[in-house]
Amino acid sequence: MRPLIIAANWKMHTTPADAGELARTIASRTREPAVVRVICPPYVSLAVVRDALAGEGIEVGAQNVHHELAGAYTGEVSAPMLVGLASWVIIGHSERRRDAGETDELIGRKLGRALEARLRPILCVGEQLAEREAGRADEVVSRQLAGALAGHDPEALEQGGLVVAYEPVWAIGTGRNARGADAARMAETVRAALAGLGWPAATAGAVPVLYGGSVTSANIGEFLAEPSIDGALVGGASLKPDEMAGIVARAAVIARARLEAGR
Repeated sequence: MRPLIIAANWKMHTTPADAGELARTIASRTREPAVVRVICPPYVSLAVVRDALAGEGIEVGAQNVHHELAGAYTGEVSAPMLVGLASWVIIGHSERRRDAGETDELIGRKLGRALEARLRPILCVGEQLAEREAGRADEVVSRQLAGALAGHDPEALEQGGLVVAYEPVWAIGTGRNARGADAARMAETVRAALAGLGWPAATAGAVPVLYGGSVTSANIGEFLAEPSIDGALVGGASLKPDEMAGIVARAAVIARARLEAGR
């Protein structure tokens, strides 16, 4: 069975002075072993959050990684630098595509570096509002996957624990969110796109697909009610312990139900 994953993306929030306490508070309120929990703080807070979560069963992720191992790249962080600080990494978030001009080819190179360093990747894909309204959402997501995964062996990606996060760009930080049925359809598009790239059906079907985009404790149930959705990449709500407690609690109920149904 695919795992149920709740990943928190803190974006450019918290400092080392307050990140540890926030992480400890979230950990104390989300002790649900049925759910894979990941917190992705800013680079400067990785060590503090790692130490705060020791023994809690929550994993730590980075929000980005550079596509080279080392070099004259002022201000950047490479995959080897993250080893020991994080075990997951977000790759290709729409804010990186928009603000840093990241292309699918560049994202694919970052994915390779993550796999080499044994960092579990969360690969983000998603369409703009104009693309959805033009009926091109499936095309855009399939193209993003093909570009990022070009040259990567499906078996290596499976062994590396590839996770795909479907994040419709028009829903990120806007308060708008896709409907559960829309997200589920796009999750199936993701897996169909993987199969179209030559992945074995079983391998494509085993890739967890998360939903991201204005996720809250109030709407998480709608997404997790869809069997093709395997969790969420949570933005603003992940900075609020009450919200995270509600999201993870709902996810745990669904995870246990799925486990029971699969027996």
